[in-house]
Amino acid sequence: MLFTDLNLIKPILDALQQEGYTNPTPIQQKAIPSILQGRDLLGTAQTGTGKTAAFAIPILQNLHQKNIRNNNIKVLVLTPTRELAIQIEESFNAYGRNLKLRNLVVFGGVKQGAQETALRRGVDILVATPGRLLDFISQGIISLKHLEVFVLDEADRMLDMGFVHDVKRIIKLLPPKRQTLFFSATFPAEINKLADSMLTNPVKVEVAPVSATADTIQQKVYFVEKDDKLDLLTHILKNDISDSVLVFSRTKHGADKIARKLQKDKISAEAIHGNKSQNQRQNALNNFKSGKTRILVATDIAARGIDIDELKYVVNYELSDVAETYVHRIGRTGRAGAEGSSISFVDGLDLLNLKDTEKLIGKKIPVEKDHPYHTDNLVVQKRDSNNKSFTPRPRPQTKENIGYKKPNNKSNFSRNK
Repeated sequence: MLFTDLNLIKPILDALQQEGYTNPTPIQQKAIPSILQGRDLLGTAQTGTGKTAAFAIPILQNLHQKNIRNNNIKVLVLTPTRELAIQIEESFNAYGRNLKLRNLVVFGGVKQGAQETALRRGVDILVATPGRLLDFISQGIISLKHLEVFVLDEADRMLDMGFVHDVKRIIKLLPPKRQTLFFSATFPAEINKLADSMLTNPVKVEVAPVSATADTIQQKVYFVEKDDKLDLLTHILKNDISDSVLVFSRTKHGADKIARKLQKDKISAEAIHGNKSQNQRQNALNNFKSGKTRILVATDIAARGIDIDELKYVVNYELSDVAETYVHRIGRTGRAGAEGSSISFVDGLDLLNLKDTEKLIGKKIPVEKDHPYHTDNLVVQKRDSNNKSFTPRPRPQTKENIGYKKPNNKSNFSRNK
């Protein structure tokens, strides 16, 4: 199928051609016709499947064809992070470059002056994070009374980040008659309940559930002691990979530490996480996209919402405690059918997370032994309440577990257990 088969208008087709788009992805094929018809939509899609275009393209076409010229906000896209909000607004600008529609993104972490000025001039499509949107509403700067389309993007991420109550407050301010597009990678009970309360007879679109990783991504695991991880990363970046690399760290402190070590080793690197100002984060991202900075070290704030064209490598410096996060992280590469590679460093603290990840994706991740820091002697470790590591003590023998064989804490980790 081609985009020309989706009944899109020429200004949008011309913009898509300029972007190099010819064939719609599966979610675009399924979602665009229904959204053009004004239907509510419930979408489940793996990151990197072209979801933003799936809703942005038909929204732009419907607004253009209505040809309503006033200063009312007609479309609201609510998204959890500043990075994702910026990316979505860039997509609306790209696909709508030949249309006379006004798009704006608003988010916290920066002074509101420029955003407020743009809002007062009038906006057709607003992309926003929950906190800044509620701030503007409370100040009387934004009204949602005339909204025609509401898009809730990354709903499960909203739940993870504690934004669900803010989302519910915003929903109460929306006109009851509207088109609602609801997207989530996973559907825990609270998200299902939220979707049911918002949607009317929705079209359901499901493409590549969160447990799936793209077949185009080559995945590898490197077994390494914790104290050797920084040296292993430097070794790989100097000897095995010459391209740009997105590195994921568990913590903000860890991201800064990794970036400093790489800089010391004459490898250009910057860190991006929640303690950085919005300007710092955006500058770091722009430097990475332009190639000025070769390595971007990020916490999971960047696991979703950072769209980097032709990114070939993702390194998990540590695995997340949430198995689904692995899918989102490595989904930063191998996007839209392109090839990519992911490398995951696994020490004793990561062994249990590795098992959970492999269970989720339904396959074993191959182990790469051809590196100078490989070890076959990792011992399963856990974190205590202070996030410090410890080796679990073996369970003592009692009458209730007669026959239980006392484990040897120094035994090797078996991937087949």
